[in-house]
Amino acid sequence: MSNDAKFDLIIHAEAALLPDGIEPASVGVRDGRIAGIARGDNGLDPAASAGVEVVEVGADEVLLPGLVDSHVHVNDPGRAEWEGFASATRAAAAGGVTTIVDMPLNSLPPTVDVAALETKREVAAPKAFVDVGFWGGAIPGNTADLRPLHEAGVYGFKCFLEDSGVDEFPPLEPAEMQVDMAEIASFDSMLIVHAEDHEVMTGAPKNSGPKFADFLATRPREAENVAIARVIDAARATGARAHILHLSSADSLEQIAAAKAEGIRLTVETCPHYLVFTAEEIPDGATTHKCCPPIREESNREALWQGLIDGTIDCIVSDHSPSTAELKLLDTGDFGAAWGGISSLQLGLSLVWTEAAKRGIELAEVVRWMSAAPAAVARVENKGAIAVGNDADFAVFAPDEEWAVRATDLYHRNQISAYDARTVRGRVTRTVLRGATVDFETPTGRLLTAH
Repeated sequence: MSNDAKFDLIIHAEAALLPDGIEPASVGVRDGRIAGIARGDNGLDPAASAGVEVVEVGADEVLLPGLVDSHVHVNDPGRAEWEGFASATRAAAAGGVTTIVDMPLNSLPPTVDVAALETKREVAAPKAFVDVGFWGGAIPGNTADLRPLHEAGVYGFKCFLEDSGVDEFPPLEPAEMQVDMAEIASFDSMLIVHAEDHEVMTGAPKNSGPKFADFLATRPREAENVAIARVIDAARATGARAHILHLSSADSLEQIAAAKAEGIRLTVETCPHYLVFTAEEIPDGATTHKCCPPIREESNREALWQGLIDGTIDCIVSDHSPSTAELKLLDTGDFGAAWGGISSLQLGLSLVWTEAAKRGIELAEVVRWMSAAPAAVARVENKGAIAVGNDADFAVFAPDEEWAVRATDLYHRNQISAYDARTVRGRVTRTVLRGATVDFETPTGRLLTAH
């Protein structure tokens, strides 16, 4: 820290999560970037703090880097009644998430060509309360659109190997996936895959009813395991970067670890709902808990936690997939017909920290899984760590505060939640985006592009 440094903002914290651990620190911000860090109790040069805004983090709080959620379905434009950029990014900010990357479906049009991307950017720009990037989509027939989308700034491309749930975003056959992966490898982008195998799914039981056990049988682990094997084979053949979305089946951890050891460019995420819930506890008819792939048994949940601990799973992201209450069929509780998706964008850090603390996992590790790691996977620059030169994105977090989730208090547009009435540990008390505290009234987010 130079003695003549001047700042717009200085944050003092008795506990700040820096890249090498939690310690006292003062962080100086200039022009929306972290311009200096003074470790320990030394503080900053008084001349640097004269006349600037100063934030004092409470003794019971920790200064964290803003979280990065690389798996968010905003559904805007076209299905904004499901969510929308204003409500989604408010919810993100309330949960300490300062950067989201939006999925290419379920918006209309889906983000499968440059014109659709530009439409989405026009809609998002005036509404965003946090920084927003975009994934492109890989669907049958749009291979020629992938490079232009990359050049226009998407972070990579999403595909399905099974029905996506919406007609305008059809799945790829495995051979098509490999063709697209080869194209994507040519410009070193990444294919992110909803990995459930269509052939296995075709042979699984069909379900239309309220029993969760019946629904679980319709999305067997084998569908994930086979699809992930197909992704690994295609990544091996093409040299492309590949990413497994929302890992649910812990059975695949062994093949994922082997692929990584082989040098295949593979990364993997899981989600709070797979780390919090177990199939055994979900009541029949509780369609708030329906997601695809599904929540599995307690032994599977514990194996996913172990996969995070040993590094087989890289990161935790929300897969925030909202819908209207009507689409959830709360009145009939029909798992087969209800829309699949769990909304947790505002709650992720508290949910994961609650479970991690029970297992003796440190807060620093939780935040790495939810900030630095997803930023690295998606190659979102200048995010994910309190480090000089990075964007001045922070979450102030009270890790010991316990509180009960109330769905009606959430910023999500549709205030239905699988977590309603659940007691969690840890609350975000302030979110700072590029040096400015988010006020939840004035959108100040910007649109990001991959480089």
